[in-house]
Amino acid sequence: MKRDFDVVIIGGGVSGCALLWTLSQYTDLKKIALVERERDVARVSSNAKANSQTIHDGAIETNYTAQKAKKVKLAAEKIRRYAFNKNLQNKVIFEMQKMAIGVGDKECAFITKRHEEFQEIYPGLTFFDKAKIKQIEPMVIAEQHGLDRPENVVGSGFENYWCGMNFELLSKNFVQEAMALNPENHAFFHFKVSKIERCLDEWAVVSTEGDEIYGKFVLVDAGSYSLPLAQSMGYGLDLGCLPVAGSFYFVPNLLRGKVYTVQNPKLPFAALHGDPDVWIKGKTRLGPTALAMPKLERHKCLLKGISWELFKMDFNMDVMGIVFDLFTERDIRNYVFKNIVFELPYIGKRKFLHDARKIIPSLTLSDLQYAAGFGEVRPQVLDRTKKKLELGERKIITHQGITFNMTPSPGATSCLENALVDAKEITQYLGAHLDIERFYEELSPEELKMS
Repeated sequence: MKRDFDVVIIGGGVSGCALLWTLSQYTDLKKIALVERERDVARVSSNAKANSQTIHDGAIETNYTAQKAKKVKLAAEKIRRYAFNKNLQNKVIFEMQKMAIGVGDKECAFITKRHEEFQEIYPGLTFFDKAKIKQIEPMVIAEQHGLDRPENVVGSGFENYWCGMNFELLSKNFVQEAMALNPENHAFFHFKVSKIERCLDEWAVVSTEGDEIYGKFVLVDAGSYSLPLAQSMGYGLDLGCLPVAGSFYFVPNLLRGKVYTVQNPKLPFAALHGDPDVWIKGKTRLGPTALAMPKLERHKCLLKGISWELFKMDFNMDVMGIVFDLFTERDIRNYVFKNIVFELPYIGKRKFLHDARKIIPSLTLSDLQYAAGFGEVRPQVLDRTKKKLELGERKIITHQGITFNMTPSPGATSCLENALVDAKEITQYLGAHLDIERFYEELSPEELKMS
């Protein structure tokens, strides 16, 4: 088989798979390769067990500003419309209630004010008082012995919304559709990239086994591994990485939909939330916890999983200074120590129960079951020049036919939005055609009207 391609995409998560489909559907490129180190797509961060299975459109994510919410909503509509176009309802995308709740007078005032501001962005956004929440999410209000919790509780959200997503199955659907469109596309599995080298007017992507494939353009969508690959080639040397691993707990099927809590604006990590699991039916998942660790993947044995590339990236005074500055912030320091405690035997489960009762006050210790094998590492980028933690999307554009994507925010939700951005760069570099108008017609007609 000839191994020359127009584009090589490194990383078979939902972002890489979305780009594969976007290039196949909306450009005249005919030979695209997807490279994945695992046996199939979506085996790491896009795995159904590795994320909250949520389309984050900004309606209930309380750390989003109105400006960011408008942008995120457009990104979310693209994957929602894709799922509808492919008739993936109740297979990949799921309908349920979702709300952000405020507990206590201070948080209730915050949710009330936020709801008024965000109604314009989200038509149909509904305000829930305590009585209404008791009706649609009774376990959020009920304490033990059938009593109502004493604090005031309000919410903002939707009673019915297509907001649950199995991103693993979405990834597989992207690949299936892309392969049907372009017979010369190819997916390489068990292909662990060791290096990327310039070879005349192409890039040679070389595996640890010595296999090579060639591409005129290489797009690295390898999650935690994107920055180490970039730095091995001399790019992104001004950046460091703080890998943060999330864990979850299962409880019985106590929530009917998604219940999110108010985010502390000083924390760069997601606040505790509850989600009906779309992978394992009959379970509610609570989390995530957040634990910094020297690994680029969460569930590997202790020594094998340690990333020595990470030490190479971060073993310098700039990165250490950024981390030190983070720990001087009291809220972040307390949050980090609390999440370390969550991982301890015996005491961790009891400490997590205290936080989880903010969502389900009647929870008992026996209700909690550690979700072994669930959760994954999310790389947080540290900017050595700005000397701070960078949130949101980050990419390294070299203008030489290779680009590295890291930490897209809000993660899998933005996969088609990011794919369009990458497709624009790739087609411009290669002199290929991108049918942007048809992309918007099929996936985001409201943006077509705005232009």
